[in-house]
Amino acid sequence: MGQHNDKMLAVPLVFLAAIACAPPATAPPQPRVSLPRAPAIPMRPLGASQDDKFAAFIRDFRATALAAGIRPATYDASMAGLRRNPRVEELNRKQPEFVKPVGEYLASTVSQARVAGGRTMLERYGATLRVLEARYGVPAEILVAVWGLESGYGADMGSFNLFEALATLAYDGPRQEFARRELLAAMRMEEQQHLDPRRMTSSWAGAFGQTQFVPSSFLAHAVDGDGDGRIDLWRSPADALASAAVLLHGAGWRMGAFCYREAVVPASFPYEQADAETLRPLDYWAGLGVKPARGGDIAAQSGDAAIYLPAGWRGPAFFVYPNFKAVLTYNNAASYALSVCNLADRLRGGGEITAAWPAGERPLGPDERLRMQSALNALGYDSGPADGILGRKARAALRRYQKDHHLPADGYPTRQMLGQIQADLRSRAS
Repeated sequence: MGQHNDKMLAVPLVFLAAIACAPPATAPPQPRVSLPRAPAIPMRPLGASQDDKFAAFIRDFRATALAAGIRPATYDASMAGLRRNPRVEELNRKQPEFVKPVGEYLASTVSQARVAGGRTMLERYGATLRVLEARYGVPAEILVAVWGLESGYGADMGSFNLFEALATLAYDGPRQEFARRELLAAMRMEEQQHLDPRRMTSSWAGAFGQTQFVPSSFLAHAVDGDGDGRIDLWRSPADALASAAVLLHGAGWRMGAFCYREAVVPASFPYEQADAETLRPLDYWAGLGVKPARGGDIAAQSGDAAIYLPAGWRGPAFFVYPNFKAVLTYNNAASYALSVCNLADRLRGGGEITAAWPAGERPLGPDERLRMQSALNALGYDSGPADGILGRKARAALRRYQKDHHLPADGYPTRQMLGQIQADLRSRAS
């Protein structure tokens, strides 16, 4: 589960991790027991420059925390004995939403086992879910889909120490701002809920509990769903589901409206207009010949949608609606939102995606993304700084290049596209 740095959408409220690796449905534990103790933090000798930098961060961040109102005893208890965790750094580079082809990612997140498990949970927690649906206007299927993707219905909530994971992300790297904010929020949560920091388990990304909240989202949205006077996202499915409902309601979820629909686009479609962020009236898309894959007339429907091409022009196409954007506040990756909406659809009895996913296409690796950005910049297509993140500006530059070279301007980076851009650059240099 993870906080994502895609740059294409607003900063998310919830940071999720290891989504694709969550196991199939398992009944969450029912008894109220104390939190499990996180694995002992291995003591690694300092000496490497990164370890020295980490130790300096632990020492120096104390002043920041105390200035923010954290009690000295809280900081010392939370950060005592922490060491940089290389596994966290490794997983941060390998988020499944970005290293797997979208079709492969969807196959793992919306598996038959997860669909079956979700139906079991809909039945088991039906009374709770009906209350939440009536109170917050978020469908039971969406809440269960989030639950399934985040933790396999409570079966895999992560076994990292929350403070070690966040400190590893906070001392260096592109997520410093996020992780430092979450460290302070985790200490406030620890104080408010009287938690033992050694028993606060999380994902590698610092998200915890059955619906994988980060600490700041806990402080802003977590509620007592079972009425026992506590908020326990680790042990109480009712608390976790209610908190997810509060978050999605606040993000603007509209009851009765679509999240997504599979679409069919004509050969003449202007692919440069396919952008999950750009909402247009449905009759506009109908005028361009876009139709629902399973029939129906969108021209007579009111409201707005965007066209999302998760695998470029050769793959499936989707209408995505404002509710899709609400899911993105949970995890700022469009592939994640598609998985949640598709799983919820399957839980209602909807069919699988009909269009085929492109075969043999792998996402670009970090070095390849850097090379694509650098080559586009050198050719005069401003893709922003070469940081290895193909965000909105980089995709717009790629679309301009594609359009100038009479290619489908979908802004989708492939190895073939990278090879053509680099060949063009070499040709100009010769």
